[in-house]
Amino acid sequence: MNFLSSTNRKALTDTAKTQHYDLLIIGGGITGAGIALDAASRGLKTVLVEKNDFASGTSSKSTKLIHGGLRYLKQFEIALVREVGRERATLHKLIPNLVTSEKMLLPLIKDGTFGKLMTSIGLMVYDVLAGVEKVDQRKMLDIEETLEKEPLLSEENVEGGGIYAEYRTDDARLTIEIIKTASRFGAHCLNYVQADEFIYKEGKVAGVFATDFISGEKMEIKAKSTISAAGPWVDELRTKNHSLTSKHLHLTKGVHIVLPHSKFPLKQAIYFDFPDKRMVFAIPRGKITYIGTTDTDYFGDKDKILTTKADVEYLIKGTNHAFPKLNLKAKDVESSWAGVRPLIHEDGKSASEISRKDEIFESETGLISIAGGKLTGYRKMAEKVVDRLYDRLHKEEDMPIVETKTIHIDLDNGAFKNAKAVKKYRKSIREQLEVIGLEKYYAGYLVSNYGKVTDEIIEGMNAFDNKALHLKLIRSELRYCLENEMVFSIQDFYIRRTGRLYFDIHSIKPTLDAILKDFQNHFGWSVEKTLSEKEAMEKAIQEVSVFG
Repeated sequence: MNFLSSTNRKALTDTAKTQHYDLLIIGGGITGAGIALDAASRGLKTVLVEKNDFASGTSSKSTKLIHGGLRYLKQFEIALVREVGRERATLHKLIPNLVTSEKMLLPLIKDGTFGKLMTSIGLMVYDVLAGVEKVDQRKMLDIEETLEKEPLLSEENVEGGGIYAEYRTDDARLTIEIIKTASRFGAHCLNYVQADEFIYKEGKVAGVFATDFISGEKMEIKAKSTISAAGPWVDELRTKNHSLTSKHLHLTKGVHIVLPHSKFPLKQAIYFDFPDKRMVFAIPRGKITYIGTTDTDYFGDKDKILTTKADVEYLIKGTNHAFPKLNLKAKDVESSWAGVRPLIHEDGKSASEISRKDEIFESETGLISIAGGKLTGYRKMAEKVVDRLYDRLHKEEDMPIVETKTIHIDLDNGAFKNAKAVKKYRKSIREQLEVIGLEKYYAGYLVSNYGKVTDEIIEGMNAFDNKALHLKLIRSELRYCLENEMVFSIQDFYIRRTGRLYFDIHSIKPTLDAILKDFQNHFGWSVEKTLSEKEAMEKAIQEVSVFG
């Protein structure tokens, strides 16, 4: 059975009600997905529940970089830089179409955060710690070379620069691919299932009472062990478990804004100074350039995190300071995203000073919780927490310890050997699209999102009789997602499966009615349900794009 086909949901939930699992995971972000893959691939009978869609929280709101944490060198987080630096190389090998090399320019400016000597030394140390291959190692630039790389920079302030290696991704797509891989290994992954309360047996957590928001049914899911990877909601679950201690989460808000590339025609990705000495990324991506992130304390509603005008004005003002030729305005912003980081609180430290290290908590009732950490380090986080679980199972049940295998598990099912193979395939897709009349932008978009499934999606266009090619394409994408990626709402599709709300917002309104009709036919939605979904999507568009 395809566990991630939307049509198989009832069979999967019926199974979840009757199985007795080895492990229940609460949280369907990058950390929970990573734990599901690690545990299932080691042979544990695994189920994962997520109260919303997969990656709907922090794991679709990052800077969308698998990066080595250059700024953490300044905080002497040497072990963190080493670990995440090496992890990004691993992830590039595991899914090279979705984790792609991105050269980053670090301009040196007068009175800036980084001086020339310290930058040269820092980038060299960074290369060593992160195990960067020689071809991608840092190169220092003089003023003329820096301005040639990025002419939009202020000529008066630039004193040189450095080029170093990062990796770009789509965090939501990465989470989905890990969920799909975990399902291949037998994990049962359910979105829109909320863990309401814990089930206890002889004083130990033995599963959860849950609500399935798709069917409206209440259900019990039983498991020997439970791991909470609920991100910003970890402390709520620890409170329900009566195990919240003085060690608690500190939420910080991060905002990114999206501008059309015509308004910010950046030649390449750049990591640059703001006037307040914060460092911010600006990254060109297809039709757009995005800028971020902010880093402020957050105490609001975790289920509704919005970009404010103040957030936008801060990012616009700082960007104009570094790129005075642009004269950007708030009204130029096409889209945005805002999320919170579930960091571990440290007394006396500001939002940007708090460590990004992960931490594991284990309660007397057996609940294991993990929080903190970075997108880049998800695989090692999963390994550590499943190792902790195996240590316990070995002591309590004499269960043999099985080592992690995820460093060798391709997330694209072995579709691409390396980046060269991706480049060759993308070129062939571009040629196909030119023949049928679709713009070449879609080659990078499709190959990044779907890998070699792109062939299936292009072939699938023939099933639809629309005259407009962009409608045929998006309807074929939807059909694939419905059959393979547990899609249940319009926003699942436009935000987390395709990224269109952020990277191609103008493609939504011309395609929305056709996509709504396909959803209606697939699920048998009522007229009222269809209108509700349309209104929700239109509201989402308004929330991310109205700032002028």
